[in-house]
Amino acid sequence: MPDVVPDLADFSGVVSARRGDHVIGEWAVGLADRTAGAPNTPQTRFGLASGTKTFTALATLSLVGDGLLRRDTRAREILGDDLPLIADDVTVDHLLTHTSGIGDYLDEEIDAMAPLSVPVQQLDSTPSYLPMLDGLPTKFSAGERFSYCNGGYVVLAIIAERATGIPFADLVRTRVFEPAAMAASGFPRSDLLPPGTATGYKEDGRTNVFELPVVGSGDGGAHSTVGDLHRFWQALLAGRIVDRSLVGLLIQRVTADAGDGLGYGRGVWLDDDDLVMVGGDHGVVAVSRHHPPTSTTVTGLANVEVPTFARIRDLMSVAKRVGVVPAE
Repeated sequence: MPDVVPDLADFSGVVSARRGDHVIGEWAVGLADRTAGAPNTPQTRFGLASGTKTFTALATLSLVGDGLLRRDTRAREILGDDLPLIADDVTVDHLLTHTSGIGDYLDEEIDAMAPLSVPVQQLDSTPSYLPMLDGLPTKFSAGERFSYCNGGYVVLAIIAERATGIPFADLVRTRVFEPAAMAASGFPRSDLLPPGTATGYKEDGRTNVFELPVVGSGDGGAHSTVGDLHRFWQALLAGRIVDRSLVGLLIQRVTADAGDGLGYGRGVWLDDDDLVMVGGDHGVVAVSRHHPPTSTTVTGLANVEVPTFARIRDLMSVAKRVGVVPAE
């Protein structure tokens, strides 16, 4: 990008700015695997942490589009006797918009990095999360207010699996990744990462393998690349994943101020006219911003815990103004 190089002094990962079919600028720094000395590259897969929620919301809305769920479907209709503390009036849409009021196994209003109550090696499928979601009292009445809820998105994954009979990771693959041509994206096991995947590192230099579920679910655990995320935003807004009416629901501003001046739709953060995917966890930071009017995507994926949101926001403000010279 002319005259602009992002500050990557403490960064390990990839920062990318793309518009349409053109790469404006791309920077890969640090090591994907410190033991092997393997560097990060633009093709490296990174964990997305809560960025996964965007895909969960989209997969859920695709089921609404197919008539397998309704936005007003009550969670209790699908859960049956499971998770009895979830109130009877909590709907799919409450879960999508973080207004359900259900208790959260990882309540970020209390401690965003609290240890999990179930050993991570036991969390190898969406149904295996049920014991961790159980016994959590309601925080407030459904629809009362916005409160970011990780557990609510795992509940969405459980509902989606039961509505279709398809494992959640396969559901996201067929309904989101494949239509968007995201060939490098998926839900790998943390103890069996595919080649070209970055290992996440904690501040003390240890990997994050003992901190995160061995297989992700509706609230985290998907892996992707900067190129796949740009293709995702393009495919989404072109209506290649779901009907445009459902895209409208995904990016509809339901909550005007969800914190830090951001609005929230259904699985997507909204910052003025930018659509934003955000995730952060032990050894994982992911931010992808898309500006629909210019089809510009700026993404930062890191395998260390480092401030990334402001960097990507600032880089986007420049990328919107930079012209693209087509390749000869």
